[in-house]
Amino acid sequence: MVRMLKRFLRRLLVLALGALSVWLIVFVVFRFADHRLPWVLAFAVTYGIAAYVILPRTVVISLKILQRKHVPRYTITGDGLPGDPVNLVLAGTLQQLRTAFARAGWSEADRLNLASAWRMVRAFVLNSPYPTAPFSTLYLFGRGQDIGFQKAIDNSPRKRHHIRFWALSITRAQATLGTADLWLKTHRPPDHEHVYWVGAGTKDTGFSLTQLTFQITHATDSDTNAERDYIIDELRRNKVIGEVSSYRARQHLPAQQVNHYVTDSEVVAATLVVEA
Repeated sequence: MVRMLKRFLRRLLVLALGALSVWLIVFVVFRFADHRLPWVLAFAVTYGIAAYVILPRTVVISLKILQRKHVPRYTITGDGLPGDPVNLVLAGTLQQLRTAFARAGWSEADRLNLASAWRMVRAFVLNSPYPTAPFSTLYLFGRGQDIGFQKAIDNSPRKRHHIRFWALSITRAQATLGTADLWLKTHRPPDHEHVYWVGAGTKDTGFSLTQLTFQITHATDSDTNAERDYIIDELRRNKVIGEVSSYRARQHLPAQQVNHYVTDSEVVAATLVVEA
């Protein structure tokens, strides 16, 4: 009875937080902008503040209220929102990882900076090839991805298979597996070390707005299971991984996501067997 009451109060608090956010957007931000700017600019300013300032913070606070005891099984965006689900783990060195994806015909993504971002924008608008296009930064273990790989679809920058990886020390993984400590901030292990490469693979299909905050982002195929299996099949076909196994996490992915994903909560694991 006490647990149900606490759950009800948490949901009521989240509902009140949502109502407050709507009030701020409509009756404070928009009214302020509408009295000082043409309505088109007022709408644009309101959208920017709502999508990139108010709503992300509302979602983050709401998730902390509703999911405060859950161990995360997904990456985090720069705003602190849930991102892509983790669905793949490969064991090996950095050079083995690079060699494996190169043999499978995948390209390593450029680091995201002003130059690569501008080149990506031009490639997307003109629909010109950019096989090493950068990824937006997602976070796991308290840091952005260590490396990422992609394979263009129809030679277009608008559609691609892609996966981000974070290195995790095998010693740390064995010591903290099944506990919340596994997901705390960790430094990247040395490049020569044999580690777990924890990956989040998804398929880009264009551009869209996120469901929770309406930010502009890549549209992704919701079936991350299919993308995970596609990546494993690519690596298996090129004989760069050994035996494949899978495990189901103890914690389910929460329903609140930046984009809607269909996942069976299984993480596929394999060892890289390619010579570095």
